[in-house]
Amino acid sequence: MAHAYTPGLTVTERTVLRKKRLLPLPGAVLVAKGEAVDSTTVVARTELPGKVHVLNVVNQLSILPADIRDFMRKKEGDEIERGEVIAEDKPFISWFQTQVESPVCGSIESISDVTGQVLVREKPEPLDVVAYVDGTVQEIVPEQGVVVETTCSLIQGIFGVGGEAWGPLVKATDTPEEILRSTHITAEMHGAIVFGGAYAGWDVLQEAKTHGLRGLVVGGIDAQDLKTLLGYDLGVAITGTETIGFTLIVTEGFGSIPMASKTFDLLSQHGGAKTSISGATQIRAGVIRPEIIIPVQQAAGQASLVFGERATTSREGIAIGDPIRVIREPYFGQIGRVSALPTDLQTIPTESQVRVLEVELPNAARIVVPRANVEILEG
Repeated sequence: MAHAYTPGLTVTERTVLRKKRLLPLPGAVLVAKGEAVDSTTVVARTELPGKVHVLNVVNQLSILPADIRDFMRKKEGDEIERGEVIAEDKPFISWFQTQVESPVCGSIESISDVTGQVLVREKPEPLDVVAYVDGTVQEIVPEQGVVVETTCSLIQGIFGVGGEAWGPLVKATDTPEEILRSTHITAEMHGAIVFGGAYAGWDVLQEAKTHGLRGLVVGGIDAQDLKTLLGYDLGVAITGTETIGFTLIVTEGFGSIPMASKTFDLLSQHGGAKTSISGATQIRAGVIRPEIIIPVQQAAGQASLVFGERATTSREGIAIGDPIRVIREPYFGQIGRVSALPTDLQTIPTESQVRVLEVELPNAARIVVPRANVEILEG
């Protein structure tokens, strides 16, 4: 029987997550397999090559390229400081001497007796990769990094901006339907990851930045506020590198949409717990979801699904009883459970014939929607 593809978001109380923490260039791994790490532990380190500056020495000294080495005071590989003389001519009268100084701190990369140019490279910049989550080093990738394993509660959002962050989890609203106000954000939330509410307006986003929040998790925001926050229109790309002062994760979508009760209840259950979040999102091929990771203790003898880069199980399809969210109008944002899966194609208002499902809403009402218009709340 044919199937309609149904995307899914993970909201699970307990899973085993494995995160690859890799360097962009070969470097040194600083931890051992089996070692316990926390979110701030540096697990790998490398150096990014510095910027190269081109100095046209032969023009400045009025000499031939073939003679350049006779006028150099430094050779290839030598360390140099900014303003240090690296080459000079040899006039009969010293008053007329011309000197070439280094514009930066670094080293002599190369000296060309063909072009007469000297390449000066700035000092390399150290780059550290941290564990990001509290857990255990499960695997070492030589010269590249590690795989960190953690038992955690995992929640995926719809959309996010901002990079990786961590801090204590703080609830700002009493219910998932409540609108998040600027008065909910206080100075005591500095360094925290704050969640709650169906909607956060521009004033809330400003307060989040003013009070130094590490992260804000909310049901929905306004698309225009996002543009104002970033300072530009967001194109189709991977987010997560934005420097907006905090990480923002939207769990439901754009507009005022109550946070899913399962998401809100799970976050409330872990109030005060150390939490790691990432706003990285990609909605095209190779989907990346913003994530909220709350490490928990693994009970003795308790098995959990392995999730992440090394997932070992896969869903076979949607089933009766599955929790779902409707992601298209006219029921956009509604959450319920699958109550029936009719096998016959049905005609929808666009006159297309599609596979549908029946959803039972929290108020016991039942609606029929195309299967492609829902996403599964996994976990």
